[in-house]
Amino acid sequence: LFFIGQLISLIGTWMQSVAQAWLVLKLTNSSMALGIVAFAAYFPMILVGLFAGAVVDRVDRRRLIVIAQVLLMLSAFVLCALTWTGVVKVEYVIILAAFNGLVSSFDMPGRQAFVVEMVGREDLPNAIAMNSMIFNGARMIGPAVAGFLIALVGVTGCFFLNGLSFLAVIWSLLEMELTRRVVAAASISMIRRVREGLHYVWHHSSSLWLLIFVAINSGFAIQYTILIPVFAKNILHSGARGYGFLMAAQGFGAVAGAIAMNSRGPSARALRQNLVFGFFCTAASIFAFGMSLSMPLSLLAQMLIGVGLMHQMVTTNTMLQLFVTDELRGRVMSLYTLSFIGTAPLGSLEVGFLGDHASPRIAVVICSFFALGCGCLLLTKLKMFALAQAAHEKQGLDDLAAAGLHREVD
Repeated sequence: LFFIGQLISLIGTWMQSVAQAWLVLKLTNSSMALGIVAFAAYFPMILVGLFAGAVVDRVDRRRLIVIAQVLLMLSAFVLCALTWTGVVKVEYVIILAAFNGLVSSFDMPGRQAFVVEMVGREDLPNAIAMNSMIFNGARMIGPAVAGFLIALVGVTGCFFLNGLSFLAVIWSLLEMELTRRVVAAASISMIRRVREGLHYVWHHSSSLWLLIFVAINSGFAIQYTILIPVFAKNILHSGARGYGFLMAAQGFGAVAGAIAMNSRGPSARALRQNLVFGFFCTAASIFAFGMSLSMPLSLLAQMLIGVGLMHQMVTTNTMLQLFVTDELRGRVMSLYTLSFIGTAPLGSLEVGFLGDHASPRIAVVICSFFALGCGCLLLTKLKMFALAQAAHEKQGLDDLAAAGLHREVD
């Protein structure tokens, strides 16, 4: 149910993402405007991200996700109405982007933490990889469909279909039969719960460094994506359809990367290798995209970027969730979301500014250097990650042994 509902909904979300960027570029023809819209989407997550995790740990996560999906559906229909009536302005797009960012502050960590409720810890690595396959499978289909629909029915049709697609995920969540998660009565304040999450991450070096890598890479390396419509229109001269294919190529690469990761298995050593490969593959491919002047090479670079991003993001998510207990899971995943989003407003403005005042190609090449820096720094931390993984595997075996002893006593 989750797979089907999420796939349909995320296809719609990617359709809207492509259509919205194309709408902003059509209204303004400005790289900076694209950066401002991205900034508006990210900034609310910085404001409420820490508190959102505390909320996720205290409420029914499924109900929280349903409410968030309803609000995002209404936002899509509002944008559809604005474009259909011809009164849309870039200011309205910015306001709706900020609203979506606020809702996503609760939705994203909620969905990340909800995965383990469906499958348990044993199947968590494969479940996270499958969840990412859903996301990137939608990224492969949605943008390609959007590229055709923009040419056929305009951006309005994309916004309308995205609104309808939320019905699938809402239905799937309501149809699930899950053991009700027991939430202990709140005995400490919201501020105290936030401090507990921060204290855990600060004193768990491996988790802290994983979040630092996410913050640098997501904030400054992969923000090159806001310039993809500029490349499609002004450098590759491929129009909305080409933009859709460029975004779809990255999704295709990510799905291929997920399949490759599943075939290797979730061993501790494989996880570390996935991280290293992910950062260096991403860095080299973003550089190639920035230097490319041909559509085939740009598509290939986008596919390889998808492969690299899948390796680093799924592995980071898996390692964080294997390290943390369920009591802190929502707070740690909100910190993951905050790391993923927190530096993005600065990165989006920086990339937009460089795209306008230097050139889009220079802006993208600079993004590749941030990914390369993450990869080089990661190499110095591999021993720390190995020790942390060994300690947690030993703790897991001790827990199993204790559980077996209790069963024998019973």
